[in-house]
Formats: sequence, C-alpha cells, structure tokens
Amino acid sequence: MSVACLTSAILLVGAPVNTGGLSLALPAEQIARAEDPKPAATATAAEPLPGENEPQQAAAADQEVMDVTVTARQKTEGDPLEKMNTMSFELTQKVDRAVVAPISLTFAKIVPTPVRDGLGNFLFNLHEPRVFVNFLLQHKVGKAVETVARFVVNSTIGIGGLFDIAKRKPFKLPRRPNGFADTLGFYGVKPGAYLFLPIVGPTTIRDIVGSIADQSLLPLTVGRPFNRAAFTLPTSIARTLDHRAYFDEELRRLREGPKDLYSARRDLYLQMRQDEIDDLRGRPHTPIRSSMRPAEPVTPRTTTPAPTPKPTPAPAPEAGPSIPSPAPPIPNP
Repeated sequence: MSVACLTSAILLVGAPVNTGGLSLALPAEQIARAEDPKPAATATAAEPLPGENEPQQAAAADQEVMDVTVTARQKTEGDPLEKMNTMSFELTQKVDRAVVAPISLTFAKIVPTPVRDGLGNFLFNLHEPRVFVNFLLQHKVGKAVETVARFVVNSTIGIGGLFDIAKRKPFKLPRRPNGFADTLGFYGVKPGAYLFLPIVGPTTIRDIVGSIADQSLLPLTVGRPFNRAAFTLPTSIARTLDHRAYFDEELRRLREGPKDLYSARRDLYLQMRQDEIDDLRGRPHTPIRSSMRPAEPVTPRTTTPAPTPKPTPAPAPEAGPSIPSPAPPIPNP
C-alpha cells in the first residue's frame, strides 16, 4: 500500500460492536387486545367462530412488517460492511497488544526524542509540495504561499527539514496537513463506505483514492529515493512505531471507556474528516474533543504544569444598605 497508510494502523484498537436490530413491535395478542378491548361472550367456546382469527392474523402480518422496517432503520449509515470491519478491528486489536505496542514502547525508550522529532519533521517537510498543490486546487492561494515559505525555510535554515524553524518566531508559519482526499471533499465528493482495513486502519473510499494520489506524487515527480523500498520501508516502520508510542496512554484510556469502541472510533473518524472538509469550505461544524491526527510531531514529552495564579483578594465593600445575595443556580441533572 502506501507509506503513510502504515502509520494509521496504530490508531485503532477496540472491541466488537453488536449489530443486531431493535424491534419495537408489540406481540400480536397485545395488538389484537388493543384493537378490541371488550372480551368476546363466546371466548370459552371449544371451536373458534368463523372469521374469529382474522384480526390476529392481520396483526401478526403488521408486526412482521414493523419488525422489518424498524430493523432496517437501525442499520448503520455509511458503514455497509460493518461485520467485516468489526472482524478487522478485532484482529488489529490482538496484533497491537501482542506485537505493535511492546515494540513501539521499546522503540521510544531506545531512540532519543530529538531523533524521533527530527525524523517526523523531515518526513512532513517532504510532503509540503503536496500540501501546496492541494491548497492551490482548493483556491487557498494565501495558504499555498505560506506552505512554500515553510518549505524553503525548513529546507535551508532547518537543515533539510530536520528542524521546524518555520513555526517559530519571526516566521510563525503553522503546519497545515492537506491532501487529495481533502480536495475531493472540497469539490463535493462524498466519502463513500467506511472501511477498517488491516495496516491501513480507518478510512473511506474517498480517502483511499486520495491517499494513493498523495503517495504517488513524490515517486512520480522526483523518483529516487522515494520510489525505493530501501527508503520507504524503514521510514514507514519508524513513523508507525513513533505514532503508536505517542498514543499509548490515550489508547489505554479508550480501552477502559465505552464498550462499543468500534462505533466510537468510527464515528470519531468520520466526524473528524467531515470537520476538516467543512473547514476548507468555510462551513461551521461541531468541534470534537480528541483527534488522532495531530499537526505537531507525535513524540511523547514531559511538560511542567504552569503555576496556578494566586487569587487577588476582593476589595472590602463600602458601607451601605444590606442587599441579600441571589440564590445559587440549580445545577443541571
């Protein structure tokens, strides 16, 4: 597959989802009683009267239709291959716990943080031309110019992109990920079916097409060494392990969270991607709490919390008539 696709395998571990439909239909006997609450005078007869079972048969048919209708409505929209995706999700979880997580944590302990930071900066700097092209296709000329400036500054002063000098003063040029999948969404292409693929991780039909175009740009336009396995394989493995080590704590919290983790991660991914497209098109969206695609290099760091400022004492009130203070608001349930 692609180089960058390997890094998304660390994003997803979780539990299977129950895809059973929910039936809201009442039993046929209860429906029949609701239609005719008065008991029949001949209810104790041994043989039913002609036509006596017709209401029950009609109610049973209605129940069957209601069951099918409600179950169809419960089908997850945008995830027609949910059963296959869930199996892939379970497999990824097992492989992650048994292989990927231990190796990635060992990698983070052995390789110094500056080395991992430099690798992340270098690889992202290589993708700045792709970001530039897509900003032009999205009519974002200002951001395209900033992307060129970032590439020039980091490729020269930043020693080939090993250091992200462009985000610092006096340049202050932020890092902005972009790709052909975003451009497709910008022009109204729908995401298509949601997929959870081994190694690739969470994606959609649109994102797969865009990712193939992204990863083909450098090999087709530049060639060596970007089209050689001697370059792509070790860099892909290193970035995959670096990503997995960075997100280890968050993945642990997710495993202790909702039981239906598959649905939670799927909904988060689809919402995140839609929010990114809405940003490009200038549309409002509902912000999400967590994103598994940080713009900054993904390396664990220890930060010192800022000291808590001491509260300033309020001035003493002037003498005057006593006014009762309002009652505190009642908290929401």
